[in-house]
Amino acid sequence: MPGLSVTYLGGPTVLLEYAGLTLLTDPTFDEPRVYERPGTTTLEKTHGPGLAAAALPPVHLVLLSHHDHRDNLDEAGLALVRSGIPTLTTPFAAEALALPHVRGLAPWERTERRGFAVTAVPASHGPGDAAGPVTGFVLEAPNAPTVYVSGDNSELDVVDEIAARFAPVDVAVLFAGAARVPRVPAALTLTSVDAAAAARMLGARAVVGVHTEDWTHFSESRADLESAFAAAGLADLLVPTPRGARVSLEV
Repeated sequence: MPGLSVTYLGGPTVLLEYAGLTLLTDPTFDEPRVYERPGTTTLEKTHGPGLAAAALPPVHLVLLSHHDHRDNLDEAGLALVRSGIPTLTTPFAAEALALPHVRGLAPWERTERRGFAVTAVPASHGPGDAAGPVTGFVLEAPNAPTVYVSGDNSELDVVDEIAARFAPVDVAVLFAGAARVPRVPAALTLTSVDAAAAARMLGARAVVGVHTEDWTHFSESRADLESAFAAAGLADLLVPTPRGARVSLEV
């Protein structure tokens, strides 16, 4: 089975070369800065992207888990979406962005895209969707690996639902880092231990761990993720992803 290539760019942002096309998850391309908006949690970005937005290859599709948190769609990322790249996201985000090329998908809704299928899958951004609506995605194509992109999901019950429909999954792109903000007394994304459990539940053959760097509200690091996978006996599943480096996966 042909594989795919991934290029980790920082935070939740990954280029996926899949089924002959280039996909981009949650675009974040700003340089380090602080984001302050009345009524919201102040977020601080500590590192710039592994590749500037202007240096990207042609992107055929953006997979946007949600639009209203700057650690998943920052100012440069929003400009990229507004440039006209077809984008799949939540119905809430599609309505808010109000762009003709941005489509909202309800959970379990499936769409065909130039030779492959994308299914929107549930995600819970903290217990009870504490931080608002978010989506994950499953990619499928003939003679290609099945890829799960978790988005900002924190709940293993949600992973169990997805596993019931799609396991085994060839590649799982898991948003980890145990993101935390003062107003919610729980992690808003997978903890490192839960990410390892999710990989096992999904029967994943390879895991691309993201969302562990570049923001001060991520409470667990890449090192924490590696330690958790090692403790679970799953160290070989976790793909090394040096920032800005193209990594080919054969699964």
